[in-house]
Amino acid sequence: MLKAGLLALVVCLGFGVAAVAQDKQPAIPFLDAWKASPHANVKSESFTHWDKDGKVRIRCAMCHSGPGFVDFLGGDGSAAGKVDKPAPIRSVIDCVTCHTEKARKLQSVMFPSGLTVGNLGSSARCMVCHQGRQSTPSVNKATASLAPDAISKKLKFINVHYRAAAATLWGTGAKGGYEYAGKTYHGRFQHTPTHATCTQCHDPHRLNVKVEECAACHAGKPLKEIRLSRVDYDGDGNVTEGIAQEISTLHGALGKAITAYAAKIAKSPILYDSHHHPYFFTDKNANGAVDPGEAVRANAYKAWTPRLVRAAYNFQFIAKDPGAYAHNPAYAVQLLYDSLESLGTKVELDLKNLKRP
Repeated sequence: MLKAGLLALVVCLGFGVAAVAQDKQPAIPFLDAWKASPHANVKSESFTHWDKDGKVRIRCAMCHSGPGFVDFLGGDGSAAGKVDKPAPIRSVIDCVTCHTEKARKLQSVMFPSGLTVGNLGSSARCMVCHQGRQSTPSVNKATASLAPDAISKKLKFINVHYRAAAATLWGTGAKGGYEYAGKTYHGRFQHTPTHATCTQCHDPHRLNVKVEECAACHAGKPLKEIRLSRVDYDGDGNVTEGIAQEISTLHGALGKAITAYAAKIAKSPILYDSHHHPYFFTDKNANGAVDPGEAVRANAYKAWTPRLVRAAYNFQFIAKDPGAYAHNPAYAVQLLYDSLESLGTKVELDLKNLKRP
């Protein structure tokens, strides 16, 4: 009888605890911050691109699906270092993606170049995906044994992918940009000891830059107006504008140089559209504008030469890392300068006032 009473009491208490749990769910730390981040935006192209397929393909799942990332780390019981199966569509990067034992133990990352960087701490979780998909070696492989200015049907535009911040940050240590033979390139960009990792500069859940912390050293200037060097890299005579503007001017100059080279050497006018894959298209009427029907896959640019592929690669590398000016400004300027210098051997460009770090 006593045992039955005790059992009834335990059952009642259990129902009571369950009821309390239903009424007051434990708070999830940083939930609101995460909900406001791109990682949680289930409607973005990053997570909806595969809707028609009904699954995220294996080669994309690592970064475009929370379960895919867990699979890559071996958190699902599979072998670590690869994705074994397609992932569910619209499975965002959530708490479980990054806050697992396997994720915490991750310390090193191999870049597409084959170079590995270690002792990364929590930044390794970010760098697995924000590293791009191409590199100097892959561009060299595609252009090997081809005459620099000969059009080849074997060639096509090589896209680094998007927001490859880690590749920019590590510079020649990752070789994410196209590095020209015989040139030296800047390595890991060192900011300050207190702002040296991904999450020291970016909110780890909302992902935005901690702008208020920049003001401590940069007198409250907008990020794109900050600079330390007094060297006029873009040759416009202005050494007070932000380094972001220096890079932007050089990037614009490279775009014009690509256009000039395509028209003069490849004999096929070219267009760039940042919002449509594969980004470079044939300018059918040679008017320099993206007209209706031109930025479509069927009109993808085809008159590629090795020299043009390399320059276009670096143009896209900078275009798709909007924070390059903060991640590694010297590396960004070097890539743009060398691309301009290369094209300048075949088309007339005014480079005399440009400076290379």
